[in-house]
Amino acid sequence: MKTTRLTVAQALVRFLAGQVVERDGVERRFFAGCFGIFGHGNVAGVGEALHERPDLLTYYQARNEQAMVHTAVGYARMKNRLSAFACTTSVGPGATNMVTGAALATVNRVPVLLLPGDVFAARRAEPVLQQVESPGRGDVSANDCFIPVSRYFDRVERPEQLVSAVLAAMRVLTSQAETGAVTLALPQDVQTEAHDFPAEFFEHRIWHVPRPLPDAAALARSAELIRTARRPLLVAGGGVIYSEATEALRALVDTTGIPVGETQAGKGALSFDHPCAAGAIGATGTLAANRLAASADVVIGVGTRWSDFTTGSRTAFQNPHVRFVNVNIAELDAAKHSATMLVGDARATLERLAELLDGWSAEAPYRAEAAGLAKEWDAEVTRLYARSKTPLPAQSEVIGVVNAVSAPTDVVVSAAGSLPGDLHKLWRTRDPKGYHVEYGFSCMGYEIAGGLGVKLAAPEREVYVLVGDGSYLMLAQEIVTSVQEDCKLTIVLLDNEGFASIGSLSRSLGTDGFGTRYRYRRDDSLGLDSEERDDALPVDLAANAASLGAHVLRPGTIGELRTALEEARSIDRTVVIYIAVDRYEGVPGYDSWWDVPPAEVSETEAVREARRSYEQAGAAQRPYLRP
Repeated sequence: MKTTRLTVAQALVRFLAGQVVERDGVERRFFAGCFGIFGHGNVAGVGEALHERPDLLTYYQARNEQAMVHTAVGYARMKNRLSAFACTTSVGPGATNMVTGAALATVNRVPVLLLPGDVFAARRAEPVLQQVESPGRGDVSANDCFIPVSRYFDRVERPEQLVSAVLAAMRVLTSQAETGAVTLALPQDVQTEAHDFPAEFFEHRIWHVPRPLPDAAALARSAELIRTARRPLLVAGGGVIYSEATEALRALVDTTGIPVGETQAGKGALSFDHPCAAGAIGATGTLAANRLAASADVVIGVGTRWSDFTTGSRTAFQNPHVRFVNVNIAELDAAKHSATMLVGDARATLERLAELLDGWSAEAPYRAEAAGLAKEWDAEVTRLYARSKTPLPAQSEVIGVVNAVSAPTDVVVSAAGSLPGDLHKLWRTRDPKGYHVEYGFSCMGYEIAGGLGVKLAAPEREVYVLVGDGSYLMLAQEIVTSVQEDCKLTIVLLDNEGFASIGSLSRSLGTDGFGTRYRYRRDDSLGLDSEERDDALPVDLAANAASLGAHVLRPGTIGELRTALEEARSIDRTVVIYIAVDRYEGVPGYDSWWDVPPAEVSETEAVREARRSYEQAGAAQRPYLRP
């Protein structure tokens, strides 16, 4: 058998460079490159291998280990999970900094390969720098914390283990049902050890991504159930977009008239102006989608994992006879809510359902009702785009201006705080890849790094990152990477003097915005919302952005914001548009609820009142058990 003598790290890089995925006859290289920050756990291993053969796997520098995973996730999501990045770090804090990113990738079902350095497999010099010692186990390291947040985890403790480990890793990374973070912990001594690897290990390897159809009997049952529906509703999740099923979805609803609500990941599955588009659904949903959900008798979930935000913590669907049909590539999600399970590819399944439903459509009065609600909601969006009752602009106005200035194929990116909820309701999405909000993990700090990943995946598109001051302060440093890689982002930085979303939540729970405003400590207090004080911290976020290499604009009004956005389009490097917004001017909720329990006993009357309201609203919660 022909072999090639390489170090484990060299063999790993060579293997990754040869991996290809295929779907619908189109082949593409799976790994776009490798992000890395080097230290004693990987510099002599993976670092040396990337340095020796830069032609095999493009190396990208990063400023923060968590952020580089976010960038990889943004890239892979934009590529519909058909391409990904590897991320390598040193042992210790470099590795554990990636744990949050790993959890985000796994929750969102997005592939990323993590290659953290690990302690010595030979244990010759224990304890080494940054080693976590356990009195009860000798084989544990800090990297064990990746296990619960990875779809696949392995520790390569001998060179010959690499072959089986990376093949198993690729199976998970290319699986549409099981993908997420894959972690291969690499002891620093093993990375540098040489081994005679089989030549076949490095051959061009194609991983085929199929479009499986559900069981024929299940399809027939589902079609029959839908035909009996008087008030059907389709909920489009991220699987519609990942499967490239948006055309199939539109064809189905064009003929059947079934209205469509969208999850955060599924927003853009149907253009906002389609007559069947009811918009966002659930806790951050629209008036149209939530009213249709309340009375729906058959709900068709396509590519959604049915999070609590989508179901309004199981209060959204109030019809006592409601039944579910779930189309999902993952059996775990297809089985939720006692649904008729259609385990299969979203596009192939929607096309088959369209055939089985040929000649059937929702009743005309219901279709007219849904269209009327959608039109009413569009008018409400227009109102909110122009709404301001205070000297500072409202966040909804900022969203409206960015939406108006952006082109249909431009991409808006956000992740945490109040922006995702407002964007879910208000952003008028015109392209399936035009809306990129990370809301599975809702991770503060994802925005700029994720936006960089989007831009790397789609350099031809303008990328607008909407980020609040709280998230900005957590992970802003990838501005430097965007400048270094000539990946222009337009970052709209909204300053509301603290954690506005949590502040609103705190007020709703009776705790007066406790711990959410950026204020000097006075009399052992960090400032409650009810306290009238003018002691904001002297923090200049715009100056910070300029120091990181961004071109900075400082509009003060909505009109000036529009001018700044138009100017930004002609600037050839990352732009940060800094604007102060009103902390309290929020977008209303629309027939929605989210389960966050206030304290059951409290000395504060506002908390007691919040508890009474919570118990009243929570009475609408119900399990969905009807088979």
